[in-house]
Amino acid sequence: MTLNVRVSGTLGEFVANNVGDDGAYENVSEYVRDLIRRDKERAETEGFQRLKAELTAAFAAPESAYEALDAETVIARNARR
Repeated sequence: MTLNVRVSGTLGEFVANNVGDDGAYENVSEYVRDLIRRDKERAETEGFQRLKAELTAAFAAPESAYEALDAETVIARNARR
């Protein structure tokens, strides 16, 4: 995939300061790829934290709060979402 992005003003200056001899990245493409990787990691971490919170709450619930479900019921319930 090829992307063309126009960045100007303070954002352009910020990118320029992070690229080249004085920056942490050799070129803008390397910088953008790193930003995308970090954003992907952040999204995955947030998803994991949501799942962890749901599981923590589920395992903390008393045994009486659980209801027996068969596979068909679970599949049907999730298909509606």
